[in-house]
Amino acid sequence: MITNFRGRDLISDLDFTKEEVETVLELAWDLKMKRALGQPHAYLRDKVLAMLFFFSSTRTRGSFEAGMAQLGGHAAFIESRTTQISHGDTEKEMGEIFGRYFDGIAIRHCDWGVGNRYLNLVAEASRAPILNMQCDIYHPFQILADLMTIIEKKGRDLRRKKMVVSWAYAASYAKPMSVPQSLVLQMPRFGLDVVLAHPPEFKLMPEVMERARAEAKAAGVGFEVVHDMDEAFKDADIVYAKSWGCMEHTTDAEEITRITNQYESWITDDRRMALAKEDAIYMHPLPADRDIEVTSSVIDGRHSVVFDEAENRLHAQKAVMALTMS
Repeated sequence: MITNFRGRDLISDLDFTKEEVETVLELAWDLKMKRALGQPHAYLRDKVLAMLFFFSSTRTRGSFEAGMAQLGGHAAFIESRTTQISHGDTEKEMGEIFGRYFDGIAIRHCDWGVGNRYLNLVAEASRAPILNMQCDIYHPFQILADLMTIIEKKGRDLRRKKMVVSWAYAASYAKPMSVPQSLVLQMPRFGLDVVLAHPPEFKLMPEVMERARAEAKAAGVGFEVVHDMDEAFKDADIVYAKSWGCMEHTTDAEEITRITNQYESWITDDRRMALAKEDAIYMHPLPADRDIEVTSSVIDGRHSVVFDEAENRLHAQKAVMALTMS
């Protein structure tokens, strides 16, 4: 078991080695059991986490806030518009000052081309660990919860299991591409054969794709890109289908909407789930655009594990906080 976590940042999925991720998961399962049994686990008594949000949240705020309370500490919710960030507080100020006030700083900043840079600049100035609650490039805590859920449903030996990471149509807004990018980086390390499916305009960042291929090669697993949703779903063990924006193709909002609307047929429905294996699981980080991105019959059906997945956000995040902030 790896133990050198104290004071470390988690900004990119690959900031932790495979062995360190395994340690996080072992602790997450222990904390999950302790919560189920009602056993106290106040490992962060008198510790305080700053939660700085530039992007609204349901699961992220709830799970981090509840997690800190269950660990015996406190989480301070800070909405960026209620601060002086717009009046001169730079990343250096936030890192230097919050790093002295708090024992950890969690940030959610998803603005394209801005968020990840912001987190890294705060980290340069902070004496406290920086935790990425989602940026424009990565969503590491979501993927830790996803991996935890997959192992619970499919077992620890994931080799020869096929995971589909697919784009899906959604009309609400151009969603960040951080979830699919984090998935293709992390999942090959644990033996999954990953098939990435998306329309041609919805490519992920080239540097992320290059690293994902390298991780797959190092692990001796498959990594494939297709542009047909039906083809991707065939014989899948795990289906992870969600929307993301085509920001690598264009940053013009009207053009993104026009392109997105060409692919309304990219929906996860019962017909497509029938192409996957009989015991396939359906995953989504939520919120989902019901009956647009995925049909209600799928997200509420027997293949869906979305609520177990959402619960595991709590346990995985508690594990990382306990390890880095103790």
